[in-house]
Amino acid sequence: MTVRVAILLSGGGSNMVALLDSMTGDHPARPALVLSNRADAGGLQKAAARGVATEVVDHRPFGEDRASFEDALHQRIMEHSPDIICLAGFMRVLTGGFVARWQGRMINIHPSLLPKYRGLHTHARALDAGDVEAGCTVHEVTAALDDGPILGQARVPIKSGDSADMLAARVLKAEHQLYPAVLRRFADGNRTPIYLS
Repeated sequence: MTVRVAILLSGGGSNMVALLDSMTGDHPARPALVLSNRADAGGLQKAAARGVATEVVDHRPFGEDRASFEDALHQRIMEHSPDIICLAGFMRVLTGGFVARWQGRMINIHPSLLPKYRGLHTHARALDAGDVEAGCTVHEVTAALDDGPILGQARVPIKSGDSADMLAARVLKAEHQLYPAVLRRFADGNRTPIYLS
């Protein structure tokens, strides 16, 4: 049985592209949908160019009513019958109510070695702390921000003279390796963490 994957994003979609390009051949999953909360997200065009269905659910008309936004989001996702959701730079914090609907079937990539540096500005925070390495983590999504069981991590050395942007660029390359590797295993029912360096 082929596992259907929905990918949620808010921007250019480089991790989405890495995921889409990996789902070929004997991969257990295939893309069902790429959805964004922003109509101008560059990732939508990249997905469409690869023949993947795209949708937009703009969060702005919902104002502070997150539950109604998430109801609309869930409804649009369900029209494509996915089995798994991959968050790939989706810049909306999801409530516990939405997460509960997808518990155990939604994964996210975060640009730090969790549990370090949940939230934003992870690279600057790693540099400010004097860390010798940074990296990225793929984890199951739970109601707590950037929490949940770790499915994989990739470590990236911090070099002398690194800026946050320089470090981010190297970590992003690691993300493009780690996320497809984890998705393949996750779609096959394997939740054993993998570690890349």
